[in-house]
Amino acid sequence: MVHSKFEFTNIKCENLDKLFGGFEYCYLKSINRTYKYASLKVNLFQIPITNFSVNLAVLKWSNGYRPFVYNFTTDGCKFLGNVNARNPVGKYFFDFISPYANVNHKCPFNHDIILDKVPISHMDYQLTKLIPFPKADYLFESTWFAYGITRGIVKIYGKLS
Repeated sequence: MVHSKFEFTNIKCENLDKLFGGFEYCYLKSINRTYKYASLKVNLFQIPITNFSVNLAVLKWSNGYRPFVYNFTTDGCKFLGNVNARNPVGKYFFDFISPYANVNHKCPFNHDIILDKVPISHMDYQLTKLIPFPKADYLFESTWFAYGITRGIVKIYGKLS
């Protein structure tokens, strides 16, 4: 029996509106050969946030990153109002971060956004057991909007081998 394994290769966070917010940190950390994680923190300067949306695109490497299966935008406040009913694909990707993030509530957001120590084992489970992805290099690109204006982009690179 052949088993796939997901590995983080890079993370990049780009702030597009320095007056609205900024990344305090955005990194991957390798504790040992088996325990690796991703963390980021966004400081919000104009709170409360009552309107935001996110575009998520999954890209697969093939002579450059090309669109692969998923590319969707969802209204974040409506989605968080009823996570289970709104968007099953959105819920699948929300489950990647929900146990490790402080965004598990409805709008408004009156605090900074923290994604704390998302372990590689959790990502591996989501991408190999729940909905198996083919072996390849991937880019998970999320573009964040608040009040209709693009505020930031988070790119998570990984390899499924």
